[in-house]
Amino acid sequence: MIESYEISLRLNIELFSCAAGLKAEEVAMSNVYEDDVVTWAEQQAHLLRTGQWSRLDIDNIVEEIEDVGESERREVQNRLCVLISDLLKWSHQPGRRSRNWREGIQLQRTIIDKQLRRHAGLSTLLNDDEWAVEAYGDARTAIYNETGQPDLPEQLPWSIGELLSPEFWPEAR
Repeated sequence: MIESYEISLRLNIELFSCAAGLKAEEVAMSNVYEDDVVTWAEQQAHLLRTGQWSRLDIDNIVEEIEDVGESERREVQNRLCVLISDLLKWSHQPGRRSRNWREGIQLQRTIIDKQLRRHAGLSTLLNDDEWAVEAYGDARTAIYNETGQPDLPEQLPWSIGELLSPEFWPEAR
């Protein structure tokens, strides 16, 4: 039963491929990418290592490479959002300040710093006002939802330099 299904699937791929002007191998590779990206990645790595350039799934390789960069940018932005959230709580809830809050703020700064040093291309984000505004908007929303704090500033009250400086601790508001 399984063998006949596989034969039927292979014939359908070949028929579709011919009609679309594609090689059956290209369609099969694309199906592997859509169904199991881990297996696909292993196949692509093998093809690269063995110099089988014509068999590579270039379109999906390009997409995956672009996704890696985007994933790293999202990671730094998420960390910045947590840092801003913690600093908002620090400045707007001084009576609740604790050692854990301080350690959380220091941890986010350390991780962001490591990410920026590890991936030098991410440092351009530090000059991107839109990126910081988006992170602040997410942080402000999260803090309002968590605490109900009504008097959070409309605009990011600190510079990126201040946010990332280990010496910066906002005053109580």
